[in-house]
Amino acid sequence: MIDINESVMQFLLAFVVVGPLLGAVAALLPAPPGLKGKSPEQAVLRHGVTVTGAILIAAIVLALGFDHDQPSKMQATTDVSWIPALDVRIHLGIDGISLPLLVLTALLTFLCALYSYFKQQHQRLTPRAAGPNPKAFVALLLVLESGTLATFAVLDLLLFFLAFEMVLIPMYFLIARWGGEGRTQAAWKFILFTLLGSVVMLLGLLLIGIKAGTFDMVALATDNGRSLTTSVQVIAVLSIGIGLAVKTPMWPLHSWLPDAHTAAPTVGSVLLAGVLLKMGTYGFVRILLPIAPDGFRIFAPYLAALAVVGIIYGSLACLALTKQGAKGDLKRLIAYSSVGHMGFVLLGIATTTPTGVNGALFANIAHGLITGLLFFLVGGLKDRTGTTDLDTLSLPSPDRHPTTSGSAAPNQFQTGAALYGKAPRLGGLLAFAAVASLGLPGLAGFWGEMLALFGAFNPAADLSRPAFLTFMSIAAFGTLLTAAYMLVVVRRVCMGALPQDVPKLADVRSYEFAAWTPLVALTVVAGLWPKVLLGLTDPAVQQLLAGGTR
Repeated sequence: MIDINESVMQFLLAFVVVGPLLGAVAALLPAPPGLKGKSPEQAVLRHGVTVTGAILIAAIVLALGFDHDQPSKMQATTDVSWIPALDVRIHLGIDGISLPLLVLTALLTFLCALYSYFKQQHQRLTPRAAGPNPKAFVALLLVLESGTLATFAVLDLLLFFLAFEMVLIPMYFLIARWGGEGRTQAAWKFILFTLLGSVVMLLGLLLIGIKAGTFDMVALATDNGRSLTTSVQVIAVLSIGIGLAVKTPMWPLHSWLPDAHTAAPTVGSVLLAGVLLKMGTYGFVRILLPIAPDGFRIFAPYLAALAVVGIIYGSLACLALTKQGAKGDLKRLIAYSSVGHMGFVLLGIATTTPTGVNGALFANIAHGLITGLLFFLVGGLKDRTGTTDLDTLSLPSPDRHPTTSGSAAPNQFQTGAALYGKAPRLGGLLAFAAVASLGLPGLAGFWGEMLALFGAFNPAADLSRPAFLTFMSIAAFGTLLTAAYMLVVVRRVCMGALPQDVPKLADVRSYEFAAWTPLVALTVVAGLWPKVLLGLTDPAVQQLLAGGTR
């Protein structure tokens, strides 16, 4: 690690949050003559790569300058008055809980921008494929990044709400204008669910701020609910929790997610699964656990119960989609798997123990890496085959082979089983992501789920241990169901004899390697050396549960 002056750290954090907004404004302006490249589309997509790359570099330098000996301490803090009448402040800072999410967001956004740029270079996208307006695409991507990064960096309840809401409009337009079939309905469903949840959440945030006399999250966490009555905490947890649960998403408030993922473009799905879902669970840890602990403990068993229902429901939905003849969509399947995986995150949080909360935070990062990779891979598969329908991808039926007259059905040379034979690297990466998702030991997906289960095995003293042992058993059964549907997907899509007269697909291209390799590498690193993450989160979690951050 490197020694960086505190004022430089403050500047870096402010740049990470505000930089994408400035880049979004610049993306809408005409490109200087020397930077136009071969086309305006190329210039603006290159601009997106440059801005997101600069933000990623700043986030990495921020992580290197972070004092790892004091991860529970808020660092790189900026605290200036914004609305004195309401005691609303522009308060920024990072600790061991928020830093990994900040870096993950910067990384995934950069990889999405890089992927979009080189994909345009490789395929010379049609206007429809590139989107109605590449400038708008890049600007929305950068606004989305700024809102997500701000959510993880702000330390004021009202600023948190503004950042939380800031991501909704960009994601709505990414789905509605650049999505696939059913995009309009999916985008409206996404925006209505999340906006309604946010309205309820705002009431809870205002209640806390008015009753406690401050919206400062550090002061509120340090107070640890002492200035709030139990009834106020219960109302606040219920209202804020609903808004956060919609974004997570928690069963039964999840129904917007499969439609949004199925319709969204590849980069939209990657960012939605990789970082937007984490905003909800981060809010549970940063706001509800330390600020309203008494109210949260009352709802903890119900949160755990809904979490394990989501684990089983998501897994059973995925198994139903893998059945032959079910016309299951791979993107929809991964979306339902996210409902199950985020159930483990919520279960860990519900235990209110350091073990469970650390597991939840670890599972957040692991899910972002693995599911982001899965959506990238399925997007690459769709580019080659024109479909994400599991039956089409796995069943080489006779009507897809050349007829005696030499004509062929659409997608004749792209569909059918045996991805290992047609595109071995793509098939190998898909299998890797699948086994990482099912929680194979040695990969990132294992530790978060295991720690969440350990937390449920021995929950906080004021929670019912028999109830949480039941939840743990149900969740453990969910891991078996996860393994079942993921292995079925690998068997149907990757394995089997290569049909005759069906040429190989284009294997992983160089720009795809560039976008996907970091996710593969980090999945392995986090799986083999979990201390890299747990060493950051554990002291911060211990301090948070003991009465807030310093």
